[in-house]
Amino acid sequence: MTPRLRCVIWPLKPRLAPLNDLEDMMTDLAPLRRALISVSDKTGLTQLGHALAARGVEILSTGGTAKALRDAGLEVRDVSDFTGFPEMMDGRVKTLHPVVHGGLLARRDLESHRDAMVEHNIGPIDLLVVNLYPFEDTVAKGADFDTCIENIDIGGPAMIRSAAKNHAFVSVVTDVADYDVLLADMDANAGQTTLALRQRLAQTAYARTAAYDTAVSTWMAGAIGDDTPRRRSFSGTFKQTMRYGENSHQAAAFYTDGTHRPGVATAVQHQGKELSYNNINDTDAAFELVAEFDPAGGPAVAIIKHANPCGVARGATLLEAYQNAFDCDRTSAFGGIVALNQPLDEATAKAIVEIFTEVVIAPGASDAAKAVFASKKNLRLLTTDALPDVKAPITTYRQVAGGMLVQDKDTGHIGMDDLKVVTKVAPTDAQMADLLFAWKVAKHVKSNAIVYVKDGATVGVGAGQMSRLDSALIAAKKAERMADAMGLPAPLTIGSAVASDAFFPFADGLMEAAAAGATCVIQPGGSMRDDEVIAAADAAGIAMVFTGMRHFRH
Repeated sequence: MTPRLRCVIWPLKPRLAPLNDLEDMMTDLAPLRRALISVSDKTGLTQLGHALAARGVEILSTGGTAKALRDAGLEVRDVSDFTGFPEMMDGRVKTLHPVVHGGLLARRDLESHRDAMVEHNIGPIDLLVVNLYPFEDTVAKGADFDTCIENIDIGGPAMIRSAAKNHAFVSVVTDVADYDVLLADMDANAGQTTLALRQRLAQTAYARTAAYDTAVSTWMAGAIGDDTPRRRSFSGTFKQTMRYGENSHQAAAFYTDGTHRPGVATAVQHQGKELSYNNINDTDAAFELVAEFDPAGGPAVAIIKHANPCGVARGATLLEAYQNAFDCDRTSAFGGIVALNQPLDEATAKAIVEIFTEVVIAPGASDAAKAVFASKKNLRLLTTDALPDVKAPITTYRQVAGGMLVQDKDTGHIGMDDLKVVTKVAPTDAQMADLLFAWKVAKHVKSNAIVYVKDGATVGVGAGQMSRLDSALIAAKKAERMADAMGLPAPLTIGSAVASDAFFPFADGLMEAAAAGATCVIQPGGSMRDDEVIAAADAAGIAMVFTGMRHFRH
């Protein structure tokens, strides 16, 4: 094909490069001759600027970005010079201009677009490098309403969307991690970028603006007190691929939500193979559970299997807490997840490695503990800077066919003063301590949940049954089995406290707990047959308290 137009000379703009040769436009390669760079996160900025300049790319920029590039010895053209229009309104209006968006949006393969560029003196922009005002960080720092509003980027998202739409000709970079990827693609293609790269960058760009708008809309709903906004959006940032999901035939990946809550998403992995889908899910459950126990009250350890606790305990030391938790259900602990509420020490590490353990997570670990784990190459050790705040308000999401269930995270807590004694016999102080311990654990057990506790340690856990009676039976049977394995004269459920995550609909579940040896009960109350259940407890000489709060976990 013989092109009608070989090149364009831009009037009054002698430094603007000509349009791409039409023959070049017919390939998937796009020459990169002019870049507009405007970034809040200046990580890697000067290195990118030097790399582009060395490859003959003209740089346009604004404000602080332009200053940083000039301070690094680079030649930079102000966007206001490029547009012929000054920045105004405290910088709110600077890139919102037809010359900028025309340079990004113009299709180089359409004669009408080329003619319009000549007529209106619009030069092409081949690369846009923009990351947005730090709105999310501003909100995270607790800034006031007006400050948050001022940190909503307008020009950035507009340019990003323009460049991404025209990715047939324009490259758009919104992530520092893509700087080297861009340069490598240019070097492999004589200063041009491939369509495959531009498509991937465009997808990333649209995801970034979507996540940004999600952050703004979510914040604004909270700021104006709208708990159920008519439209709600969700976003995440890719962290890693998984070998598979819950099962080997399911594809999976892990995304973070940017909240920086201490836990598996923000932890440092010191050793071991990559975490699996199930590892991440179970580790999250373990760490959220152990965080219920304030380190100021002493060491605590939770052992999790399939997102349910198989042992939770406090102790005078971490080692004692681990051993007590392990003794609740040694069988299920094999291949489990261990979470600690204090930094891991050497003695506890030595006890943990005596059986196969998938993951250990703690708010820190000593060098000696890390050395113990070093011999177990498949064991993953994760450390965090802190425990999650179990009382902090969080929104949780669960997908269902055709929609999404949204709710507040269960941050409900019960203290001594919240309990109502409903039986003739009141719990002793020691029993009350075990009841509150059992209640904290029951909150993290799949419903229907029954949890037996004695002396600050679980001694039987019944989880996820269709009947509360069955959960009580299973937990008691597990305790009997552990007593036999440990050579004890009787199950540890004798003399224990028992927690039920929801009310007993009939007295049978309560009587099963009594038969297992429980001497006190904590439950929400609220059943139509509460009187019948209370009477059964009185007849058995059992103390019972109501919380007025349930902890269903489905």
